[in-house]
Amino acid sequence: MIRSLLVLALLLSLDVLGADWKPLWDGKTMKGWIKAPFGGSGDVEIEDGVLTLHQGLLTGVNCTNPVPKVDYEVEVEARRVSGNDFFCGLTFPVKDSFATLIVGGWGGSVVGISSLDDNDAAHNETTLHKRFDAGKWYRIRLQVTAETLSVWIDDTRVIQASIQGRKVALRPGDIEVSKPFGIAAYSTMAEIRSVRFRDLPRPSGAGSPPKSSETSKP
Repeated sequence: MIRSLLVLALLLSLDVLGADWKPLWDGKTMKGWIKAPFGGSGDVEIEDGVLTLHQGLLTGVNCTNPVPKVDYEVEVEARRVSGNDFFCGLTFPVKDSFATLIVGGWGGSVVGISSLDDNDAAHNETTLHKRFDAGKWYRIRLQVTAETLSVWIDDTRVIQASIQGRKVALRPGDIEVSKPFGIAAYSTMAEIRSVRFRDLPRPSGAGSPPKSSETSKP
């Protein structure tokens, strides 16, 4: 009886979290993605289930399929191969705006969200420093709700920021090219082996979700 209750509780908790992960990248082709048109970018290659962003100024890929604007999670598995700046700059929708999760920026160790109230990832309460070893894979999970932005690296939550009543926007500059959803690396060779997302349940009384952000397909 106790075991049955525990199994039921686990199933209910998975339902609350929104358990159905969906791949955003098929691991084989650029279907649903395009190379971001950054000036001075490196090449983008796919081999053996790994997408490589070769070192340039900014090198990235943009998703061309619709993505949610709120109440969702995205998980990316990425690693730095060489270089000393961010290996995962994940640009994402937040309701009617956008932001970027920076992993490994500003010399290689800064994690944070650009921007909150016009303060970028290195200068707001989401800023933290973490060592990232070259060649090591990291599982990066972002959760976006109407009230908060939360981030986990592997199984540790490293960011939980309230966005109620606050300005959420991209840091001015080339990263605008990554809208509405993209992954980029700066002066760094990076690799990606998984990108997936899942919808989260809408809070009671929250009304209809905003329409998905999308771009025209190539």
